[in-house]
Amino acid sequence: MSALVIANWKMNGALSAVEVFAETWGSVVIPNDVQIVICPPYVYLSAVREAMPREVQLGAQDCAGHKAGAFTGEVAADMLVESGCAWVIVGHSERRQYHAETDELVAQKAQLAQEAGLCAVVCVGEQLGQREAGEHQQVVAAQLAGSLDGVDLKNLVVAYEPVWAIGTGHSASPQQAEDMHRWIKDCLMKHYGADAQQIPVIYGGSVKPETAAELFACETIDGALVGGASLEATSFAEIAQAGASGRN
Repeated sequence: MSALVIANWKMNGALSAVEVFAETWGSVVIPNDVQIVICPPYVYLSAVREAMPREVQLGAQDCAGHKAGAFTGEVAADMLVESGCAWVIVGHSERRQYHAETDELVAQKAQLAQEAGLCAVVCVGEQLGQREAGEHQQVVAAQLAGSLDGVDLKNLVVAYEPVWAIGTGHSASPQQAEDMHRWIKDCLMKHYGADAQQIPVIYGGSVKPETAAELFACETIDGALVGGASLEATSFAEIAQAGASGRN
C-alpha cells in the first residue's frame, strides 16, 4: 500500500500563497509511490487545481450533510466533484468541537461523499482527559461505530487524530500512534470483515518533517493528515518524501 499524505490547510491561505506554494512545489521530487492530496479552503479549490500538477489530487475540508436544498453556506459533495475534488475530509475534530458535529452527521456526510464519487476521509480521535483516563480505545471505537454506520469500505480512509496533539505542537509518540492504529484496524475488521484490510488508516496531529520518518516507519500507519506543516511546500514535501522511505 502506497503512503497517503493529505494537506489540510484549514482556514489559511491566499491566492498569492497558492502561487508561491505551486512555484516551490515545482522544484521538489516526490516518489511515485506516494499519493498527495491538498485540501484548501473552498474558495481556493479552483486556484489549487489550476496551479498544481495533475498528480497532486484535490480535496475539500468538509461537505454538507444534505444533497441539495435551502442550506445557506453549505457545499454539497456533488459540487465538490464538479470543482475537481476527489477527496473530502469529514468529522475533523475541529468540526466536531466548534460545530457540534455528531457521529451520525459524520456518517451521513461520508455516505453522501461516497455517493458523489469522493473518497471520504473520516476522522476520529480522543481528548487528552480521555487518554489520561485510559478511555482512548473505547472512545475511538465508539466514534468509528457511529461515524461509519452505513458507510461503504470502498473510497474510505480513516484518519486518527488525537485531539490533544492537533495544533499543539505535541505529536503522539510513534508507539502511541502505532498502538492506536492497530486498534483502529482491529475495529474496522470487526465492522467490515476481512476486506477492511484495504482501508488506509493515517495519522494526524502536529505532523512535522522531523517527526514524519518515525511515524511512517510504523507498520500500522499508512499515511498522514498534515495541518500547519502543509502550508509551506518545502516542509510538506519533506513529509511526503518521508512517507516514501518509511514504506520501503
